Amino acid sequence: MSTVDRRAPRAREMRPYAAAFVARVTARNRLPLDYSVASLRIVDFLIDGLRKGGADRERARETLFGLGAYVGEVLVRRAGAVWEEFDADQRAYFGQPVGVRMPDGRRWNPLGKVHNRFDAGGPGESLHAFYLTLHGRARRAVA
Repeated sequence: MSTVDRRAPRAREMRPYAAAFVARVTARNRLPLDYSVASLRIVDFLIDGLRKGGADRERARETLFGLGAYVGEVLVRRAGAVWEEFDADQRAYFGQPVGVRMPDGRRWNPLGKVHNRFDAGGPGESLHAFYLTLHGRARRAVA
């Protein structure tokens, strides 16, 4: 089943979308969502909390999209990625309208990765581990 939302932000809108999501989430809670690699552990924790709280995918859809935008923005800021629109074949493969392209040209799907963590859970789908084992990232963090 595709998780493409026809109202999803375009690639150029993902950075402000992630920033607005972080502002909204951190206004209510003191979460250290600072776009650091370490903050991806918080994302893992938040997704696990949604699962344990009994949220179904539809009820958690907006939060999962926001977390996926945040993960993508960490890749942009720390790994040298850029947001881009997926073409029709990539949309079909990834099930998402946008993703990131790494400095070496590889494309990754942070939105889908968040959904995988929600669906499967556990350390095998950790977003923190995903970043640490990510192929194609810049050797140095990008501001």
